[in-house]
Amino acid sequence: MSLMALREQLNVLVNSMFLEGLLDQQFRQLQMLQDASSPGFVAEVITLFCEDSERMLTELTKLLDQAVVDYQKVDAYVHQLKGSSSRCLSALNMVKHQYYSLRSKFDTMLQLEQRIQAYDSEQQN
Repeated sequence: MSLMALREQLNVLVNSMFLEGLLDQQFRQLQMLQDASSPGFVAEVITLFCEDSERMLTELTKLLDQAVVDYQKVDAYVHQLKGSSSRCLSALNMVKHQYYSLRSKFDTMLQLEQRIQAYDSEQQN
C-alpha cells in the first residue's frame, strides 16, 4: 500500500473517531505536538493512555466486586478515567465497552502510524 493510501486510511479512521465522539480537540492538540523530531509522540501517548486505562478498569472491577465497596477508591479511579463519578456496575461496564472500542481503533491507528513511519524510513534510505 502506498504512503498516500496509508495516510488517507489513517485520516479516515481519525475523522470517524471524532464523529463518534471518541476524540476531541485535546487529541488535535496532541497531534500538533508531533513533528519530525518526535514522529512517534502520539503513539507513545496513546500507548500510555491505554496501559493506564486498562490498569484502572481492572482495579475498578476488583473494587466493585467486593462485598463492601470502597467508594472513595472507586471515585478516584473513575475521576481519572472520565472526570466524573458514576457509582454503579452498569456504568463501569459501559465505560469498559467504550474503552475497548477506543482501544481497538487506537490499535489500528498505531499500526497505520508504524507503517507510515516504516515507509518514510525506506524512502529516506
